Amino acid sequence: MSKPFDMELFLAGVLTGSHSTRQRHLRQAKAIQMAIASRWHRDNPWTWQQKHLIWFLNLHLTQRTQPTRYYYLLTVQLVAIRLGKTWRFEREDTR
Repeated sequence: MSKPFDMELFLAGVLTGSHSTRQRHLRQAKAIQMAIASRWHRDNPWTWQQKHLIWFLNLHLTQRTQPTRYYYLLTVQLVAIRLGKTWRFEREDTR
């Protein structure tokens, strides 16, 4: 039996800001991790591809408000930075 992936340790090097901001990013990163693991059976961010994060932003969050989607976008960008990727994610504005 393997230990679950520690998202807090994974993001520790890129998390900045206030305590509440860091906690929000951790909570959202764990939600992203659970959604991707449920859909693609990949619970380790090191195995994620850009398409997984795009799926999460564009399809998994469709019922969320724009501010919530924006905060998840910020968390996704932190994950990409931590992975050392130059992936770009667009913010979809629907006014």
